[in-house]
Amino acid sequence: MEAVTEVGAAGLYLYAIVPEPEAPRALGAGVGGAPLRLVSAGGVAAVVHDGPTAPLTGPDEEVTEWILQHSAVVERVWALGGTVLPAGFNVLVAPGDGESAEERLRGWLTASAGAFAARLRALSGLVELRVEIDLDQRVAARSDPEATQLRDSLGERPPGVRRLLERKLDELERDAAERRADELYRDARRRLAEHSVDLAENRRAHPPRGFATVLNVAVLAERDAVEPIGSVLADLREEQPGVRVSFIGPWPPYSFTGALDVAEAGGSL
Repeated sequence: MEAVTEVGAAGLYLYAIVPEPEAPRALGAGVGGAPLRLVSAGGVAAVVHDGPTAPLTGPDEEVTEWILQHSAVVERVWALGGTVLPAGFNVLVAPGDGESAEERLRGWLTASAGAFAARLRALSGLVELRVEIDLDQRVAARSDPEATQLRDSLGERPPGVRRLLERKLDELERDAAERRADELYRDARRRLAEHSVDLAENRRAHPPRGFATVLNVAVLAERDAVEPIGSVLADLREEQPGVRVSFIGPWPPYSFTGALDVAEAGGSL
């Protein structure tokens, strides 16, 4: 579907695709308090609110609040049905080609119903977790002879020379940490995969200064696997000095929607 940008036209704001319910549901309110409703076709349904076709824009604080409200809707319908295909923030359906926004949305649902239904079944009962493992480069470089020798000699050098050598030391430590992170990656990913249905790499993430990324993934797993995955991460932190672990969730499966890729954040239908 092509984007239509006529401001003020009757559009729909899309939150998620869910199985068509057997009975009406009270969905509550969405972004900005807008009442939610379902648009159904082909055995699946879209959670939407009525509004203009122009994207939501405003001060950063207001946009942040809208994003949180959007996420709250996705989590609410996920809890109601046990499965959901979330849409990103600010995905809009606009009228066009002589059709209303609702008619266009129904056409899209009908054409994609088979793919949506299959993905919803595949994700039923599953949760997403975000796992990030980083390695402190100074700790990782403790066994590197060149880095150790250079670090020990810094106190003897004049300030100007010391600054140059500190940059060299940073390079040595970073290289040592990245080599060790590569070694740890294979083991960490294997151990997570033992408790997961799927893993999706987050290649856009960057570690904080002074750290090397070991692993940064979204994990798709059964709810019962959340605790075992936490235990795996605790073991990794204990086994490797300098490892820092971030483990958050469970969430709806944002990274594993597959069939809903057309409705990425900020897009239009």
